[in-house]
Amino acid sequence: MTDLKTAWTQSRDRLKAAGIDSPVIDARLLLEAATGASRTDIVTDPYRALTAEQLATLEGYVERRCRREPVSKIIGRAGFWKILLRVTPDVLSPRPDTEAVLDVVLPQFGEHQAFDMLDLGTGSGAILLAILAERPAARGVGTDVSFEALAVAKENAANLGLAGRASFLRTEWGDGLAPGAFDLVVSNPPYIPTAVIPTLDPEVREHDPILALDGGADGLDAYRALAPQILSLLKPGRPFAVEIGHDQAESVTALFVAAGATGVRTTQDLGRRDRVISGFRPGEA
Repeated sequence: MTDLKTAWTQSRDRLKAAGIDSPVIDARLLLEAATGASRTDIVTDPYRALTAEQLATLEGYVERRCRREPVSKIIGRAGFWKILLRVTPDVLSPRPDTEAVLDVVLPQFGEHQAFDMLDLGTGSGAILLAILAERPAARGVGTDVSFEALAVAKENAANLGLAGRASFLRTEWGDGLAPGAFDLVVSNPPYIPTAVIPTLDPEVREHDPILALDGGADGLDAYRALAPQILSLLKPGRPFAVEIGHDQAESVTALFVAAGATGVRTTQDLGRRDRVISGFRPGEA
């Protein structure tokens, strides 16, 4: 009979042999999902036997990961900031790099401050829901062109107890929304140049929706639309923050400055790569 410790070790070794970057962590996450065991269980009760059904499930998960399917898509959930989100093939798997948006935004609003925010291209709802979870007096709207993505975002909002403060709208970016209605606008738009997509890791290229990746020939198509629209949707003096590709800071900054933004600056992620462009709509808050 295979126990938790043996299953973890065997899964780790298979993933390592397949060239997976983080075999120890991935093996543990797959084991937890397949067996219902927690991280603590694996450490404190390592010789707990797996049932035949649990072992078969784990073997299926490991085989899928060896084929470079992301763990988040295999188990159907992913952690982001301090929340756990459901993810499907219809949404981008949230990544730690995107948490840099929250590093920029959260210090600008007090813990109990009431404000209205907008997340353009919300996908799973990661940015919107993580901010609402941190700021209990805030309300937010998430937009997306994908019905399927919006369904995932709505489910995540309900699971996190945030459905009463989060609403979702199918539209192209901010089309149809009232000008000057928001205290904060955020977005993680597609920013990968079309020609680069075939070179991405299989986890991204084959398992994230192309709609959330493809930024056009130079990767800047979304920002050309977003820069003027974001400023029009903000109240005077209020902030915005958008995620960017690591080599796009100068180009995206120029687009927002040309649209009239003030205080535009670049923030790096934990890997010290340019990751967020932020600034303000001109005027007094």
